[in-house]
Amino acid sequence: MLKEFREFAMRGNVLDMAIGIIIGGAFGKIVSSLVGDVLMPPIGLLMGKVDFSSLFLNLSGTPQPSLIAARRPEPPRSTMESFCRPCSISSSSRL
Repeated sequence: MLKEFREFAMRGNVLDMAIGIIIGGAFGKIVSSLVGDVLMPPIGLLMGKVDFSSLFLNLSGTPQPSLIAARRPEPPRSTMESFCRPCSISSSSRL
């Protein structure tokens, strides 16, 4: 079974896909660095010393005072209603 898997993995398609994923991930980081570190500072300077690192668009509907507050994850919640309602419905239907 291991021999068959090795033959399948070395056919080329799987190996090519794995190499493509690795190169794509590295290329994505290179592009992000190029945009964030090389292109955006001069564009911000030309637009009147705009600091793009602190700008954000709030889509949540709740006011956020800063980018740090907007990135902060909300505390996890657990509602017993989502568990108790199906249990009570199924137990009452069996009566």
